[in-house]
Amino acid sequence: MSKPTGIDFALNHMVAPSLPVAGLLDLAARLGLSAIEVRNDLAGTETMVRAPKGLSPDAIGAEARRRGIRILSINGLQRFNDWGEARAREAAACARECRACGAEALVLVPVNDRGFRPTAAETARGLRAALKGLAPILADNGILGYVEPLGFEECSLRSKARAIEAIDDVGEGKRFKLVHDTFHHHVAGDPALFAERTGLVHISGVSDPKVDASSMRDPHRVLIDAGDRIDNAGQINALLRAGYAGPLSFEPFAASVHACKDIGSDLEASIRWTRQAIAL
Repeated sequence: MSKPTGIDFALNHMVAPSLPVAGLLDLAARLGLSAIEVRNDLAGTETMVRAPKGLSPDAIGAEARRRGIRILSINGLQRFNDWGEARAREAAACARECRACGAEALVLVPVNDRGFRPTAAETARGLRAALKGLAPILADNGILGYVEPLGFEECSLRSKARAIEAIDDVGEGKRFKLVHDTFHHHVAGDPALFAERTGLVHISGVSDPKVDASSMRDPHRVLIDAGDRIDNAGQINALLRAGYAGPLSFEPFAASVHACKDIGSDLEASIRWTRQAIAL
């Protein structure tokens, strides 16, 4: 399949978590896509920081370069805003992995835990401490940090506006960008886009008619098609009109997607539908 004209699509490893990284690279090449995201939380694959097995980061980078495919990010550093010495060590390890495999950024995932209950002031201070601590680690490894607010009610960072405010407060607007996740944007009910401050867009759809925004969770996230209920087309069009020019990275979590026998064909169909829906 030839590369879609006018927009770049990418594959987060969550599209096919049972594939090794080399298989994900082959899938991207088959689809004519030029970028992937590597994850470090997939049991049984080259998950690097948490379970180093299979290809080394250096070898992953070499395989990607051989195919002419960018590694957009390692996804990611969990609980990044619960900052301390242990998190700093983990961040440094993740950043070194990014540098070794040629990843351009490290995705930063906030605490998403009902048991994490600091005050609003403590949450704000913790976020800024994390950004201050992360900035030199990222700079030393020549990578960016992609902050990904999550829409779930229990998440410690739901608002993109609060993320931007904290980034600007610590003076690191060039080191940190946002991830706009279409699923989390819908679940959060967050109208703000910040297209010019967005480094990456994650896309997935929800077609289950029985769930509302408050009950949507990762297992509902499928590939985008005509049954999409969270207005991916509208979100993407708004981002593009506002100046976003980066990739759209498929990130479905549904077991039905992961069990697909021909994920390549399903991705082709989703790419076609999305291109038509956004009228590019």
